[in-house]
Amino acid sequence: MTTMPHPFAAIILAAGKGTRMKSDTHKVLHKIAGRPMLEHLMASVAELGPERTAVVVGAGREQIEAAVEGRAATCLQEPQLGTAHAVQQAEGALAGFDGDVLVLYGDVPFIKASTMQAMLERLHAPDSPAAVVLGFEPDDPLAYGRVIADDTGAILKMVEYKDADEGERACHLCNSGLLAARAQDLFALLARVGNDNAQGEFYLPDIVNIAIADGKSCAVITAASPDEVAGINSRAELAAAEARWQAARRLRAMDEGATLIAPETVFFAFDTVLGRDVTIEPNVFFGPGVRIADNVLIRANSHIEGASLASGVKVGPFARLRPGTVLEEGSFIGNFVEVKNAVLGAGAKASHLTYLGDATIGAGANIGAGTITCNYDGYFKYKTVIGERAFIGSNSALVAPVTIGADAIVAAGSTVSRDVAEGELRMVRAEQLVKPGWADRFHDTMKKKKAAEKKG
Repeated sequence: MTTMPHPFAAIILAAGKGTRMKSDTHKVLHKIAGRPMLEHLMASVAELGPERTAVVVGAGREQIEAAVEGRAATCLQEPQLGTAHAVQQAEGALAGFDGDVLVLYGDVPFIKASTMQAMLERLHAPDSPAAVVLGFEPDDPLAYGRVIADDTGAILKMVEYKDADEGERACHLCNSGLLAARAQDLFALLARVGNDNAQGEFYLPDIVNIAIADGKSCAVITAASPDEVAGINSRAELAAAEARWQAARRLRAMDEGATLIAPETVFFAFDTVLGRDVTIEPNVFFGPGVRIADNVLIRANSHIEGASLASGVKVGPFARLRPGTVLEEGSFIGNFVEVKNAVLGAGAKASHLTYLGDATIGAGANIGAGTITCNYDGYFKYKTVIGERAFIGSNSALVAPVTIGADAIVAAGSTVSRDVAEGELRMVRAEQLVKPGWADRFHDTMKKKKAAEKKG
């Protein structure tokens, strides 16, 4: 975490209804890479160590309040009368605070900590601006509000597109809506913002023009990329943001020493950790909480979430690793194997068609095809323990709680409901009934019957 030289607070605006999402889930809680967009933003803010964080809520407030409880104050904006009005609602939450304030948007989740740091540092430059605006330069400025500034970054005027003349519209420096100001300046300026405009709302950028009219300087810094300040208001924009995030993460993975056979088909979570010389085949999906050591092979069409894989592990194809899975060095999970809350010891393997849940499998154990741990009775979960070098024959059902000792063998087709001692063979099968010639007589009878039906 970076420690800022001056204390600062963050105000995150999240009061909008998000109607374009057409969702019962609040807009800023929709996920990118397995993490709500609001959490992406709050994690970046947390890197700088804010003294206070306030989230302005409105529609769907209960969802936001539950999401940030214990980490941020929430301030209700009701009715919603514009961005300046929204920021004003946080004044109480920042009572007694006289440091710097960052104004951010919950649906603009990918502002880098370094960009926020640059805004705060610019606030304390020798010219001591009353406000610092974050601008950006898109390929097509469309109808964004413009920031008219000189070569030093001093703002001459903030203007909405509809109010701009042709010369001002020719300026490609656009207003992201994000800004920094000292708390005492911010709330004093907000108190003077009017709503004499087409929408009858109180707009945050107006504080810049008010400060300039007072003879104070305001400054702009420019985001490194327009993607950093892209707002997300619809499902299509959410998907586009996911695509940008994934593309960047794939490049990072390869830069750090992973091989992605078909990068565009691999999807990472926000916290996926990869070692060096990891190979990932096509169509692999990582949910949150995955840590992968060096020299691991993930074969095609595997789904991995909440799992830890040690060096030399091989997984898949068509494997599913669920939360709580730990694969120790050199272990192997093959095709159509599902693992949940289970530990496979070094060199243990389950090659195909198996479910291992709530289990501990010792080093070198072999789990035959079709084996399942019967870990749930409809009310409670129970554990299966399989010792080192144990051999579980194909199509076995291990009814937990049960322990299979080291070097034990469970014969194929067994349903084991009692512990098996070390080195023991356990065979649980019904006695086979043999009737010589029965099948031949059956076929003869049925063929004659069918022939008779055709004649009739």
